[in-house]
Amino acid sequence: MIVNPLARIRSIKVKLSVVIVAAVATTLAVNEIGLALNFRAGFRAGVAAVIALGMVQLMARGMTSPLRSMERAATQMAAGDLTVRVAASSNDEVGRLAAAFNHMADELAAVDTQRRDLVANVSHELRTPISALRATLENVVDGVVPAEPTLLRTMLAQTERLQRLVGQLLDLSRLESGGSPLHRLRFPAADLLERVADEAALHSPDLEFEVAIEPADLAVDGDPERLHQVLGNLVENAARFAPDDTTVELTAAERDGLVVFEVLDRGPGIPPEALTRVFERFYRTDEARSTDEGGSGLGLAIARWIVELHGGRIRAEAREPAGCRMVVELPA
Repeated sequence: MIVNPLARIRSIKVKLSVVIVAAVATTLAVNEIGLALNFRAGFRAGVAAVIALGMVQLMARGMTSPLRSMERAATQMAAGDLTVRVAASSNDEVGRLAAAFNHMADELAAVDTQRRDLVANVSHELRTPISALRATLENVVDGVVPAEPTLLRTMLAQTERLQRLVGQLLDLSRLESGGSPLHRLRFPAADLLERVADEAALHSPDLEFEVAIEPADLAVDGDPERLHQVLGNLVENAARFAPDDTTVELTAAERDGLVVFEVLDRGPGIPPEALTRVFERFYRTDEARSTDEGGSGLGLAIARWIVELHGGRIRAEAREPAGCRMVVELPA
């Protein structure tokens, strides 16, 4: 264990000053003792130098040990080992640098874990439609099944799934890197909700889509295409899990300086422990649910990024007695 007698001092400048003063004082003390003992000048100077250097080494070693540790840790991290950390043994600038180094290492390890998870999840999501397409095409080529319209529609659906997944991945990548700027303008909230409801009604004819806006002339400041993407995803999720012959509600209102959008359904809802996790990439509340039924798990992650780019917030809430409420709050 390295002894650091100056560990409590919070400034490296003060530490260096202490070391210099201590070395000078030691040299003078040894010289005075040598004079009292009638030692020769050369001997006195040599003894004073040895003692002063030894003391400086002892005191300086504790000051510089985090720097040497960081050098070794940086070399190991460059070789791919992100588990190495540095022991911060002081409270000065070097110690704070060591703490910042450890924080950086934690962030890099978290990013690396996310990268690995992303690769694994993307591989899993792509494997399902690709495997289905390959099996179907092999059967057609081998003459096992004829190329009937029903079969071709199934193959087309798998291709569309692949296209949606790739598009979502590219969209998420652009949003995270800041490469997708917003084209903001002020537009009526009614136009946005009516378009979203009309599109949803085409895909879910067994559901009713009800739009309510308060006040009726409520305007929104934002990117209409991106906000359409957010609300379209929320309504699509609501329609996927809502029972037939029920109503999905789309509302917009101004509250406390915010424009608040809500999408409400009467489906099974989201478990309480998953309310905050549904906006994570590839997270699905029911891991046993097939991708065909449950989506890719990217839509809500993209929605969160878009809302945060607008300076807003998005959250999921339980609805009584059953169902889910998705809330989007944007600055008015």
